[in-house]
This record gives sequence, structure tokens and C-alpha cells, in this order.
Amino acid sequence: MATRMKEKAAKRRESKDKRPRAVARFVRISSRKVKIVIDLIRGKSVDEALAILKFTPKSASGVVEKLLKSAIANAENNLEMNKDNLYVAEIYANQGPTYKRIMPRARGMAFGIKKRTSHITVILDEKM
Repeated sequence: MATRMKEKAAKRRESKDKRPRAVARFVRISSRKVKIVIDLIRGKSVDEALAILKFTPKSASGVVEKLLKSAIANAENNLEMNKDNLYVAEIYANQGPTYKRIMPRARGMAFGIKKRTSHITVILDEKM
């Protein structure tokens, strides 16, 4: 039984995606707002994507810019890739857990407030 487990682990390791990635989890911004920004840079080269994010007046652009820089650093330091050949292959924002809060209202009532979070993932790849 142990031999089979080792074989399965080896197969998982070799089929694992070898592209550089960075993940930001539990980011305190709605995934709807993040998706507007990430649609601007999907498929672009890394330098062009950073320039777009720098001049985009959305609150999510700072978070995505920081995450993209982290993915670039992972590519350069861990996988010895050249920054000039990188482009944004995949980028997506999934919904994270929603924090539920209460806002006091008139006559002793309470309204609910949903503070949404998101998980953002950036996967880079080299141009061929």
C-alpha cells in the first residue's frame, strides 16, 4: 500500500503546474470590483500590465499590482525566468467568505451589512 502512495505522489509532483503564480487570499474587496480591474490586464505582457494598473483609478488596482509584482518576483527568483518574456497567462478573482456585521437603525432595529472578501490568483507564463 505504501508503494502505491509513493507512486501517486510522484505522479502528482510531475504533473504539477510549473508556471509562476501568486495568490492573495481574504482580500477585503468584493470580487466584482476586482474583476473589473483584472479584465484590463489579462493576456498582456508584465510591463504593460504594471503600467495599466499604475494609472487605473480603482481601489482594486493597488492590490492587483502588488500581487503581480509578487508573481514576477516568484518567476525571477524561484524559476529563473526573465521578466521581459513574461505575460499574464491567467488571472482570476473568486469570492471569499463574507463577514456579516450589524448596523443599528431607528426604533431598535438592526440592518445587516455584508463585508465581502475575495481570493485573487495570478499565473504568469513565458512567451514562446
